[in-house]
Amino acid sequence: MTEIGILRATELFAGLSEESLATIAATGAPRFLQRSDMLFTEGDEPDYIYIVTSGRVAMVNRSIEGRESVIALMETGDLFGEMPLFDGGKRSTGARALEPSRVIAIPYEPVRRLYAERPEELWDVVKLLVARLRAADESLADSVFLDVTGRTAKRLLELAGESDEFILPVTQEELAGMIGASRERVNKAIASFVRLNWIDQAERRYIITDREQLTLRAR
Repeated sequence: MTEIGILRATELFAGLSEESLATIAATGAPRFLQRSDMLFTEGDEPDYIYIVTSGRVAMVNRSIEGRESVIALMETGDLFGEMPLFDGGKRSTGARALEPSRVIAIPYEPVRRLYAERPEELWDVVKLLVARLRAADESLADSVFLDVTGRTAKRLLELAGESDEFILPVTQEELAGMIGASRERVNKAIASFVRLNWIDQAERRYIITDREQLTLRAR
């Protein structure tokens, strides 16, 4: 896919004209990351929007004790780092590569100029921010209404997508960070799913054998 096609597939740039997309795409530059490379850290001064073209990048926060929480998982086609473009704030999370990854870095200034010249294009920004807000609301509801076992079931289903067999794209520690629980409690939940014959597990390979029951437990 061309860089214009990559931009067109994102929520932020989906509605732009071909001319506007070409202008923005011309400013982008690829960046290559190895596993565990930090693209930016919480509190950094921001300058770029990023789009993942291969690999996976985790949005992370760290506690004072150094414990990491995975806020979101960015995969191919996902866009991130856009919020400071609009409020001028610093990075609210860090971004760490979970595997060898490639991203396109798009500087803020040409995007700001585009929206200043064509404010009607901001409707896509509104859609993106609403989607982010809905995701935050869902995450908050999960933390209130679901226990660790329920959140684990839900996260495994999200990682599986429509397939019943998948390779866990993160480590057990990273999975625990995504769920917001200790590794021990998450492993205990997974062991219970195996015991109930809802999933089969061999190291990082998972097979969902009873999607209906796993889905019910995720509610």
